Amino acid sequence: MSDIGSSLERTLKINGCLGAALVDYESGMCLGTLGNPGFDLELAAAGNADVVRAKFSIKEKIGVKDALEDILITLASQYHLIRMVGRSMFFYVVLDRTKANLAMSRMEMNTIEKALEIDRT
Repeated sequence: MSDIGSSLERTLKINGCLGAALVDYESGMCLGTLGNPGFDLELAAAGNADVVRAKFSIKEKIGVKDALEDILITLASQYHLIRMVGRSMFFYVVLDRTKANLAMSRMEMNTIEKALEIDRT
């Protein structure tokens, strides 16, 4: 089992990872950040709480019952990966597209998410 700090450290070791944060999407509050993607990571992570809330809202409106695992935002030079954790949190991970392997990054985030010791209720 891992705590927030060690989970973020492990995330930053993913090939091409520029920065990572753990966010409570209900409040938008960052629970931890690590790395330097070249922009205000805490602001971006908190802002992506709106993306997660919007996805949950539309998922409910259209009647989709499947669990949300992750959301990918593709930019010209970066991937922004939002990986759900428990019922109200997500990892926000910024990856350099020239260095990251998206499939491997998603697999590693799955492992990190499952090892994170938090209250999942």
